Amino acid sequence: MAAETTALALAALLQAVQIGLAGAAMNRDLGAEWNAGPRDRQPEFSVLTGRLRRAVNNHFEGLALFTIAVVLVVLSDAGGPLTVLCAWLYLLARILYVPAYAFGWSPWRSLIWAVGFVATLVMIVTSLFT
Repeated sequence: MAAETTALALAALLQAVQIGLAGAAMNRDLGAEWNAGPRDRQPEFSVLTGRLRRAVNNHFEGLALFTIAVVLVVLSDAGGPLTVLCAWLYLLARILYVPAYAFGWSPWRSLIWAVGFVATLVMIVTSLFT
């Protein structure tokens, strides 16, 4: 498996971990009954739970673009040291983003996000020029 696709698989597993963390935080705030229920009302979450939920949503957005980048790199046979570096930078940035968002590390959260975003864009642009 190419390094880029390995990073993608690990990013997907990270997303699953984030969903679990946010779910556990929601259970702590409101109980498992609410979390397993229809969620007809939007309750007030703790600050930490709100941040964990927003981090999950942010990673879904980033993961969609990163998936496109990996598919383009693999299909265009553009893989190389630069795209491998970018894939691992994306994954590292997303791992660091979770505590950065959860604990309100400002402005570090935004800088960490930017590293992953730029790494993804570099992969896409690289695939265009191969």
